Amino acid sequence: MPIVVQKYGGSSLSTLEKIDLLAAKLAERERREDKLVLVVSAMGETTNELTRLAYELTPSPPARELDMLLATGEQQSIALMAMALHKYGIDAISYTGVQVGLKTDTLHTQAKVLGVNSDKILGQIEKGKVVIVAGFQGVTAEDDVTTLGRGGSDITAMALAVALKADRLEKCTDADGVYTADPRIYPDARRIDRLSYEEMLEMSYAGAKVLHPRAVFFAWKYRIPILVKHAHLEGQGTWIEELEENVEQPIISNVTQDATIAKLTVYGVPDRPGMACKIFETLAAQDVAVDMIVQSTTMRDVNDISFTIKRGDLARAKGALESLARDYPGMDVQAEEKVAKITLIGLGIRSDSHVATGMFRALADEGINIQMIATSDVKISCVIEEAQLKSGVRALCRKFFL
Repeated sequence: MPIVVQKYGGSSLSTLEKIDLLAAKLAERERREDKLVLVVSAMGETTNELTRLAYELTPSPPARELDMLLATGEQQSIALMAMALHKYGIDAISYTGVQVGLKTDTLHTQAKVLGVNSDKILGQIEKGKVVIVAGFQGVTAEDDVTTLGRGGSDITAMALAVALKADRLEKCTDADGVYTADPRIYPDARRIDRLSYEEMLEMSYAGAKVLHPRAVFFAWKYRIPILVKHAHLEGQGTWIEELEENVEQPIISNVTQDATIAKLTVYGVPDRPGMACKIFETLAAQDVAVDMIVQSTTMRDVNDISFTIKRGDLARAKGALESLARDYPGMDVQAEEKVAKITLIGLGIRSDSHVATGMFRALADEGINIQMIATSDVKISCVIEEAQLKSGVRALCRKFFL
């Protein structure tokens, strides 16, 4: 029988009743098919609550100790899930990230996975057990506990799927698949049957909360199919796998929004080699990731450079760039928080010259001004005012029949 890795988020495990219902369902499945490995997150808002406690105690908790604290949330979940499965007659065993040897680098709270020792898990599978692994956490070569950042349980699940050569990864959520748009904004959005890895990766980077982009990247690299499905209800879900363009495939598959960004503009940048490098080296030194970048046409031997970052990084990024600007007379830094990003996704974008025109016309007809534009083979992203985000999403859905 094939190995299937399933990942369950905190909302699917938020109460004992949900854990019990899930265990009953898994027990029925385990008796008839598949060798299951479960990756679970902390229950409900546990991680947020633990974070709140740390920052209530001190405004600057040491990153190592913060990881030690946050990792306890998943340890509760794995133990309770194992107990629930035993209740239904299923032999299950729970492991922390440390116990399964999920090795990471030393960047606390944002660690990267280096490798997994699959021997212990495979040994328990051979004994007929369901293995439950704590998501979101790992261990360094020095035996320090680390966490993988928000959404890190997706990364844990994919790392295990790769190491175990799993048949697939099932991402089990509160939705029955991936939709053409957020149904809370556009109620007529429909479930998508299949998406390419490339489309899902662009959606993840564009703001969709379906899967962590690093998990999608490794799924693509190792060709592991992902099924996004409801945690408690039966249904077809959405498959994410290798696809080829074909005449029946819609040009646009999804519109994604992101209201967590901010825009920074550096005015009066001297037009000479190395200045852009100085700006982005300054941001990298603060561990600030940059998304969209636009440089204006040179005027009077200076440029203006605009880019987007996560809103939570804004204060740190702006402060660092203001320090840099003091060395260059006339250089100034301005920040805008009330912006958002709206993105069209689709394999057909690369081959249809009318998509960009249609997108810009739909936004213009709603009176929405475009501040920045970025494109790739499968996406077009625009930065607009945050207050106009919902009307922009609806306009694009109507334009492209999503």
